[in-house]
Amino acid sequence: MATPFLKWAGGKARLVPTVAAGLEGLRVERYIEPFLGGGAMFFGLRALGLRTPAILADANPELIATFAAVRDDVDGVIRALEPLAEAYLAADRTGRRELYYRVRACEPAAAAARAARVIFLNHTCYNGLYRVNRRGRFNVPHGRYARPRILDEANLRACAAELADAELRCADFAEVCAEAGPGDFVYLDPPYHPLSATANFTAYTDRAFGWSDQERLAAAVRGLAARGAWFALSNSAHPAIAALYEGLRPRVVQMSRAINSKANGRAPVAEYLFGNVG
Repeated sequence: MATPFLKWAGGKARLVPTVAAGLEGLRVERYIEPFLGGGAMFFGLRALGLRTPAILADANPELIATFAAVRDDVDGVIRALEPLAEAYLAADRTGRRELYYRVRACEPAAAAARAARVIFLNHTCYNGLYRVNRRGRFNVPHGRYARPRILDEANLRACAAELADAELRCADFAEVCAEAGPGDFVYLDPPYHPLSATANFTAYTDRAFGWSDQERLAAAVRGLAARGAWFALSNSAHPAIAALYEGLRPRVVQMSRAINSKANGRAPVAEYLFGNVG
């Protein structure tokens, strides 16, 4: 069974059974995910039997390129990642830090090597975050994991198999949603509207996801419903989000934060799940 090969803040593995239950009895012909992230929902639903054609999209070009390399050349990704994993795990703390920043600064030409770089950094950076600066450069500092699982060959191959019939796109969510209609199920997991000023983190690409994007997203979701597509949307349990989706009664779900620097930050947090399934 394939599981996400990238750690991703806000990953939805724990939400998969809830979403899958809502799809029971529906004849879904295509799965669409405009905010791919680590792909937890895609891999989770595939494991539970939703084996339809898929469109997987994200606005982050490096992320989509990494998924494409795993799909199209998993052997090359494994070959490029293996020496990085071996060197890192064999090094002392200073050596690991030096290797991390050397890899972070490089720009490999080959697609497989670029994907290996992303996977390596994701598993050795601070707190498993993915964050870029305004120039689109990954800028998360080095982490301190004792035995990070940098290379999981069996899972990478399982992920490649699940991605074999998926279409991967680097695209804005509105473009992807506009294609959905009857028979399609769209799962949307956007950068969340922050619950407080200090909780504002939307730097997965070189352009932050602001309130105007939340408004565009709400319009796209209403378009999905009008065209007869099924959808489910996750977002923060914030009054402004409830108002934005007025008329779509949300379910409140408890989700823990698997990636957090403080243990008490991993406690369950209430989130909204909107949709027209289940």
